[in-house]
Amino acid sequence: MTQSINELQDNIIEEFSIFDDWMDKYGLLIDLGNALPPLDEKHKTESNLIEGCQSRVWLHADYKDGKISFQGESDAVIVKGIVSLLINLLSGHTPQEILDADLYFITKIGLKEHLSPTRSNGLVAMVKQMRMYALAFKTTEK
Repeated sequence: MTQSINELQDNIIEEFSIFDDWMDKYGLLIDLGNALPPLDEKHKTESNLIEGCQSRVWLHADYKDGKISFQGESDAVIVKGIVSLLINLLSGHTPQEILDADLYFITKIGLKEHLSPTRSNGLVAMVKQMRMYALAFKTTEK
């Protein structure tokens, strides 16, 4: 059975709590980013580029059988790790689950205060874009 968004968040919090040092946490983010499958070139379009990110971030969403799957990529390693976290967390869920999700892991792992203001704005922009996709797909549901 698919884990709920909150169960997945708790896993992320647990994974990050292993490390005390933020350099190690950045290392984990970089590893997550490196594990992210590359985004197909056909999805690297202006419309998939997220506004408000310092680095270039593309986000693509597909909707099938009532669930959304996200793909993404960034040209910055740490940002790519954040993209990977969000994709792993929200992919495979319904639009309503995504819209209802309280993404508390961001605060719990200390991500917000350890990102530069521009990266933090980028994170907010990524979450907002994922919610926009969810809203768009929800309105197309029969």
